[in-house]
Parts: sequence; structure tokens; C-alpha cells
Amino acid sequence: MIGYVTLGVTNLDAAKAFYSELLGEMGASTLLEMDRIVFFGKDMANPMLAVCIPYNENDAHPGNGNMVAFNPGSKEACDALYQKALALGATCDGEPGQRIPDMFYGAYVRDLDGNKLCFFQFG
Repeated sequence: MIGYVTLGVTNLDAAKAFYSELLGEMGASTLLEMDRIVFFGKDMANPMLAVCIPYNENDAHPGNGNMVAFNPGSKEACDALYQKALALGATCDGEPGQRIPDMFYGAYVRDLDGNKLCFFQFG
């Protein structure tokens, strides 16, 4: 159902480096790159993440309540991606842990521009 999600960024080169390293852990790579936008994913037929300089050229701002969630396949992978994101310059927005007993495990970070990301596992 979802084709892609776009996050506004202030420095496209820094965002490309951050997401290339981070999402590469899940098998994603740069699929399409133009002057102000970069798409990451496994292929063009599956959901992708795009980072871009806003079209109107105004400052990029993370939305309050907006978040992109990634399911890497296990709690251990959530922990690893959380640590990788921090090593790449992200900030903690909720350490890894069981949020809903036996139902939802999550780890939260803010990227270099303050966009909120979640790495999660149901169960």
C-alpha cells in the first residue's frame, strides 16, 4: 500500500551517507538519486524511503507525531540498528525495549535533522 515516505533534510549529502549506512543493514541501497532527492529501498516495486531538500526550498522541519518505522525482523536487529543509528550521529528518543508485553518491542532515534525513526518487532 505504501510506495514511499519522504523526509525533509537540510544536508542531502549527510542524509544520504546516514541512510545508506543505516538502511544498508537491512539490504537497502540507493535506488534513485536526483538533484534534491534520494530514494532508498530493496527495489522499486517495494516501499522506499526518500530524503529530500524541500521543494519550496524552505527549511526542513520534522513533524510532531510523524515517524517512520522499520521492521528489521528481530529484537536483536532492532537493537543493532538503534546502536548503528547512534554511531552515525542520531540521538536517542527511546532506548530499545518491550513497550507492550508480548506484543511490541521498539527502539527510537532522531536522525541528523530530527526526524523520528523506530525499529520495531511485534511479539
